[in-house]
Amino acid sequence: MEFNVKHGTLETIKTGCLVVTLSEAKTLTGPVMTLDNACNGQISAAIKHGDISGKAGQTLMLFGLPGIAAQRVLVIGRGKDEELGDRALRKLVQKIAATLKDGGATDALLTLPALAVKGRDIYARTRLLVETLRESLYQFDQFKSQKATPSRLKKCLLWSDDKAEAAAINLAIRHGQAISDGTDLTRTLGNLPGNICTPTYLAKEAKALGKQHKELEIEVLEEKDMKALGMGSLLSVSAGSAEPAKLIRFSYQGGKAKDKPHMLVGKGITFDTGGISLKPAAAMDEMKYDMCGAASVFGVVKAVVSMQLPINLVCLVVAAENMPSGTATKPGDIVTSMSGQTIEVLNTDAEGRLVLCDALTYAERFKPASVVDIATLTGACVVALGAHTTGLLGNNDALIEQLLEAGKQADDRAWQLPLFDEYQEQLDSPFADIANIGGPKAGTITAACFLSRFAKAYPWAHLDIAGTAWTSGGKDKGATGRPVPLLTQYMLNQVKA
Repeated sequence: MEFNVKHGTLETIKTGCLVVTLSEAKTLTGPVMTLDNACNGQISAAIKHGDISGKAGQTLMLFGLPGIAAQRVLVIGRGKDEELGDRALRKLVQKIAATLKDGGATDALLTLPALAVKGRDIYARTRLLVETLRESLYQFDQFKSQKATPSRLKKCLLWSDDKAEAAAINLAIRHGQAISDGTDLTRTLGNLPGNICTPTYLAKEAKALGKQHKELEIEVLEEKDMKALGMGSLLSVSAGSAEPAKLIRFSYQGGKAKDKPHMLVGKGITFDTGGISLKPAAAMDEMKYDMCGAASVFGVVKAVVSMQLPINLVCLVVAAENMPSGTATKPGDIVTSMSGQTIEVLNTDAEGRLVLCDALTYAERFKPASVVDIATLTGACVVALGAHTTGLLGNNDALIEQLLEAGKQADDRAWQLPLFDEYQEQLDSPFADIANIGGPKAGTITAACFLSRFAKAYPWAHLDIAGTAWTSGGKDKGATGRPVPLLTQYMLNQVKA
């Protein structure tokens, strides 16, 4: 999808479809009033005859209006003006995308940047528009013999009557496109089946990304390398699989050589059976999504490099399969992590923390400014926050606040859960330094407590995306690409800081 800024007199602009909005008050103002005047009141006549009321999501397509150069005019209801926030804007754009993608127009002119949206300046609302439109047009059909009909809409012009806004709109388009490219990559990796998207596949994709972007340095550690480093916890997870684990490092040096890097660490369990602690069969197919933390790292890397942000970024992807076999780790086994701490594995289905803890120890060597790990870690987070909000915990209040604010700015929200010392006691083991589960209570918090023991050397935060990384069931089933917008906004904010 190509986006560009367009100025000029609306009625003289040639386009396949010109999109204007109408409030529920039916008062014609702004672009819709301009067009109504140009076509001698045909839009107001349609309103008078009840063809459209301005109710949110209601549409009216008009063809060949006199005095208007556009082939079509799409009037879409935006509801009550006082209710136009992020969610309302997203729904508006989603409806426009659904209306246009199977229509006859190959290009469209949208006047939505002129809309007032609560808490959003011209840059913020335009970027949200671009990201939402791209998200709505995403398709994943590479394994279908009958491909989905591609959208006919190829070009989108964003109109503004103020030429002084051109720079902000162009920046919003550039950033929105980069974030959408990263989100699309994350969704595609997440949607791939486990027999295709293995740890080896992720390593190959990382190297391919490195070839596309010469600014990236890629390193892949093999199991022998991890064994030499003492990553006994990580390797205990891949022990039951024929697929070898990989530790993938992305390094991007966009800032000054002396600047400490920000770090992301992504959980990449490419399929999670639960190991010996086998999961129930129902919906186990969705455990291909257990690598969405890793997929989000790929997406953020792509977005950051595309935007050429002047920051230093190091990312780790810990990729492994969790399978049951004669060589698999058993409940009650004790393993030694890279940090030297011993872990009693009480449940082999609590494997994400076992791979992440060694990666968090490994992260120390990069002397990071901050470390954020991203993981589909606990079903308890889905119970606590549902599918709308990502769980957030950490050891640094400033970092937590920055991530919460980035989530608000990107409309990809997170919510902080407590990390009190009292919860640490649930991880006590009579046989090792720590157990890998803390019992049935506060599962998201005790999982973060486990990770916190390996992240004491730097500011650290943990994003539990078990509820937000993918949508379950139905025709909309699939990876969401979250939290790529949140994390990319966090990186953008480091530049501003």
